[in-house]
Amino acid sequence: MKKDKQFILWFKDLEIDDVPYVGGKNASLGEMYRNLTKKKVNIPNGFAVTAHAYRYFIIKAGIKDKIKQVLSDLNTKNIKNLQERGRKVRELILNADFPEELKEEIKKAYRQMCGEYGKNTDVAVRSSATAEDLPDASFAGQQETYLNIRGDSSLIESCKRCFASLFTNRAISYREDKGFDHFKIALSIGVQKMVRSDIASSGVMFSIDTESGFKDVVYITGAYGLGENVVQGAVNPDQFYVFKPTLKQNKRPILMKKLGDKSIKMIYTQDSNKPTKNIPTPPPDREKFSISEDEILTLARWAVIIEEHYSKKAKYFKPMDMEWAKDGKTNQLFIVQARPETVVSQKDKSVLEEYKLRQRSQVLVKGNAVGTKIGSGKVNIIKNAHQIEKFRKGEVLVTDMTDPDWEPIMKIASAIVTNRGGRTCHAAIVSRELGIPCVVGTNKGTDVLKQGAPVTISCAEGEEGFVYKGLLKYEIEKHNLKKLKRPRTKVMMNVANPDKAFEFSFIPNDGVGLAREEFIINDYIRIHPRALINFNKLKDKAAKEKIELLTKGYKDKTQFFIDKLAQGVATIAAAFYPKDVIVRMSDFKSNEYANLIGGKEFEPTEDNPMIGWRGASRYYDQNYKDGFALECKAMKKVREEMGLTNVKLMIPFCRTIEEGKAVLAEMKKQGLQRGKNKLEVYVMCEIPSNVILAEEFAKIFDGFSIGSNDLTQLTLGLDRDSELVSHVYDERNAAVKKLIALVIHKAKKAKRKIGICGQAPSDFPDFAQFLVTQGIDSISLNPDTVIKTTLKILEQEKK
Repeated sequence: MKKDKQFILWFKDLEIDDVPYVGGKNASLGEMYRNLTKKKVNIPNGFAVTAHAYRYFIIKAGIKDKIKQVLSDLNTKNIKNLQERGRKVRELILNADFPEELKEEIKKAYRQMCGEYGKNTDVAVRSSATAEDLPDASFAGQQETYLNIRGDSSLIESCKRCFASLFTNRAISYREDKGFDHFKIALSIGVQKMVRSDIASSGVMFSIDTESGFKDVVYITGAYGLGENVVQGAVNPDQFYVFKPTLKQNKRPILMKKLGDKSIKMIYTQDSNKPTKNIPTPPPDREKFSISEDEILTLARWAVIIEEHYSKKAKYFKPMDMEWAKDGKTNQLFIVQARPETVVSQKDKSVLEEYKLRQRSQVLVKGNAVGTKIGSGKVNIIKNAHQIEKFRKGEVLVTDMTDPDWEPIMKIASAIVTNRGGRTCHAAIVSRELGIPCVVGTNKGTDVLKQGAPVTISCAEGEEGFVYKGLLKYEIEKHNLKKLKRPRTKVMMNVANPDKAFEFSFIPNDGVGLAREEFIINDYIRIHPRALINFNKLKDKAAKEKIELLTKGYKDKTQFFIDKLAQGVATIAAAFYPKDVIVRMSDFKSNEYANLIGGKEFEPTEDNPMIGWRGASRYYDQNYKDGFALECKAMKKVREEMGLTNVKLMIPFCRTIEEGKAVLAEMKKQGLQRGKNKLEVYVMCEIPSNVILAEEFAKIFDGFSIGSNDLTQLTLGLDRDSELVSHVYDERNAAVKKLIALVIHKAKKAKRKIGICGQAPSDFPDFAQFLVTQGIDSISLNPDTVIKTTLKILEQEKK
């Protein structure tokens, strides 16, 4: 019998082209079950109740014309009208009887599943619409899913409720917006063996970064219990990033692990009327990751296999949105759903759009940023879906969490703020699709924000999203990247913040000329490395308590430092891979080190820390070399365990040749040997001695990077932190320029690479042009000045 005339089709008989018969979700499950189980991707078995079965039921029950009549005066702009029409259609379907022959087919297929998995087996019953997941329409959560369904009668009832869910208010509204005919779209149902994630964990993953569209990572979220909580945004999940290119080389490139609070979990009940419920997650579990590192890597490998399969089939790059679950009985992982990612992959990457906040005010709440835009308006706190008709266009929607019933008002909001949810929850997916800023997981947005108060929502400042008091000024800069030529001089970037790295990678560049460890240590670690090494001997009790809190889950406190530093650096290195990323080892002054948690016990008080114990002089010193060893271990992890050999290391403030040799010896002790595994070590050129002895430094280092800030202060003999002499400070002073010209000449003669990472070319385009005339190899700029300075460099090269 032809597929279009059957009530039931098993996953093994389906493929991706069967969307007209079984909808997007089921066609995709069939495609994976047929092709990817042999590639060791686990997919639970099941069957589809077909679109033909749905149409047969609607005609046989005599309700098609009645549905048409109810929808004849539909007005989706009028919320009351929409709610009333939706309710009436759903009642028509729920009150109609299933034809006996359809009932029998469903029961027969279910019994066959019980034969495979055991008597009265538990199944998930999912809706699958025949127009799902088109390239510009995600249909995210449009229809219903029912979990832990057992027995014939519960299954038949769930199927009927699935059919009715084709006419939820949000589904009707969405189809009207997208111009789909309500009667040309039908509904299929997937009946799939449940994975016992109620006693383990589950989540969502994407084979692309959902914020920036960076395509070389897998982004995974996870929490305990059944997956509905992560999908709907009822919990703030754990988050993980894995880098695809070196994962394929059998490395372990977990770029980020971020612990979510996972406050509740969905489990099975014995009640057939309410087969699942939420319970609080026990505190010890909340403080642990929901899956192990091996499981993170397995899921990432599967994401790559799935993406490659669908891309090959489509003959174009096709990033995927997947749901995964872990079975608590067998400890096996499974993929329970996969569909194309339909938002960020559709964006035009040839135009770079930068949102910039021009004012700051009090931060009222913060959470995870979704997108990179800024929006503003009056707060409207909506507690539940019954209140949505009170919402007005251009207001900021503030709520606990959204679900698909909220979509009619989400599309008229200027921004969205939720208490709960991670970056793959419903509010995040829909706001990305609508192109509006959204801050999720604030925990207290509905308590802190005041009804009617004007606020500005900023997602343009990295991973964290902020809700500011008042309507603040911002601007949007657009750059057409197609028209930008590449200069002969390499244009690199100064990147400190890993949260912005994926986004910055889209700016035309030749890699990273300066990745500073200080930002990562200050923002991600916050603890002095020696306070972690000597944790048990710490005298400061308050510092000890803070460290305990920050290093939750780490028995070995030093491993926390190594992991966090490695993840921060690896994220930047991955964003620009395989281009060079030059990482400068830590260059805090002693007063800055003292400000880290536990730092005061390990740092001296210096009168002028700017020219005191900093940079190279610390690395071989008895009082810091064990701290430097942790930095080295982190860099070894990035290069060897994660496979990011595009990382080059740089030594700051190296006063003498002897110091350089002593530092290289310390690095070698930690397994970082210059020349081994393609390791290059650069030195900062920021002290006149670096210029005068450039030929000698060139014998022990692979290249130079000019630090124009320090070179200026030490050439002119002033403290750049003192405003009393700030009027004298100028990188364009003739003496400074002479030294720079000299060191470029000496480096070239010694066949060593030389670049600049100081502030001057970012601030003064004419200074960048001077460097070009001297034949510098690379200029590293702040991201916001890359495009305008590139144009100045091109102009100079033309001359």
